[in-house]
Amino acid sequence: MHTQPIVWRSQGLTRVPYAVYGDELLHEQEQARLFRGPTWNYLCLEAEVPEAGHYRTTFVGETPVVVVRDGDGELYGFENRCAHRGALIALEKSGRAESFQCVYHAWSYNRRGDLTGVAFEQGVKGQGGMPPGFCKEDHGPRKLRIASFCGLVFGSFHDEVPGIEDYLGEEICQRIERVLHKPVQVIGRFTQGLPNNWKLYVENVKDSYHASLLHLFFTTFELNRLSQKGGVIVDDSGAHHVSYSMIDPQAKDTSYKEQGLRSDTDRYRLKDPTLLQGFPEFDDGVTLQILSVFPGFVLQQIQNCLAVRQVLPKGTGRSELNWTYLGYADDTAEQRQVRLKQANLIGPAGFISMEDGAVGGFVQRGIAGARDQEAVLEMGGEQACSSEGRATEASVRGFWKAYRSLMGV
Repeated sequence: MHTQPIVWRSQGLTRVPYAVYGDELLHEQEQARLFRGPTWNYLCLEAEVPEAGHYRTTFVGETPVVVVRDGDGELYGFENRCAHRGALIALEKSGRAESFQCVYHAWSYNRRGDLTGVAFEQGVKGQGGMPPGFCKEDHGPRKLRIASFCGLVFGSFHDEVPGIEDYLGEEICQRIERVLHKPVQVIGRFTQGLPNNWKLYVENVKDSYHASLLHLFFTTFELNRLSQKGGVIVDDSGAHHVSYSMIDPQAKDTSYKEQGLRSDTDRYRLKDPTLLQGFPEFDDGVTLQILSVFPGFVLQQIQNCLAVRQVLPKGTGRSELNWTYLGYADDTAEQRQVRLKQANLIGPAGFISMEDGAVGGFVQRGIAGARDQEAVLEMGGEQACSSEGRATEASVRGFWKAYRSLMGV
């Protein structure tokens, strides 16, 4: 474990020390100050816990948690850790339960996370048992504050986190409402292992500059080019962002060919062009929108492929990306088929996200001996602000603005 403090040589946002992607002490501080700090962490969809007793297990950072709907119709969240010896309370990813009982020593909990039963609390035949002063109300897993917005369920361990709409801000709320404006259904799930620090993937999501340079498919089939009409929205805190673009079939763009870029090629064709055949469903002309909420939530609309992604740290050099693909509850059979087909393009084994899953590992390996060196984030200037152009790293700088504020560095 590194014990030397990480040196930020600049108070600006254009230099990031590579040490932040591999430092064990910093990783532990992130768990306390970011994930268990005054932030809202995405947990699940309301559609995944529709009725009383339905629950899902997930994580806030590296802390396992349970989200469950109780008989009053409200959602509750608590740490997935028995108050006795620390074992998981709920072992499955999802299910339905009247209550929870730890498999280790059978301590029991209700759907609000309250300790309700201790096996042999009074002992056996007058022997053993808990002491007379033991009070179940004083013991239990840590509780989460729960907030929902447009069917997205967020949780926080912190007492002073602002309300969810204040946390998101007006522009981000509007952009979430744009996609999640009516009931959704889950149509698929994947978990993608990433060989890199969680922050490298979050940077990648916010990096509108890379999308049509790394992703040959985006550029070749003109799904996303920096020359297309679009923009970047960065909220005032820097924490959250939106990148969006619009396909213009009439536009002729030679800028990529003039740059001699690998992502611009005439060599590739689709044997099944129906992969790109979708249907119009948003009246603003936006064909691609990527939205992120600090610290690790992503909402995606690429053509007709809708998904939410949850970024979870798993140590300093590894992370997991949980994908949940969505359709609207009122989709026709034909629309649902389009969404499922396009999920093959965007998913972790698809032409696009497979590359995102690899490139973070390239960075993690590349900086292995560069702890005292820095990344350069000057594309588009020095600020973390909204822009009508996407050849910018403004939203990446926004991430570091929020990160440094919360981490106190």
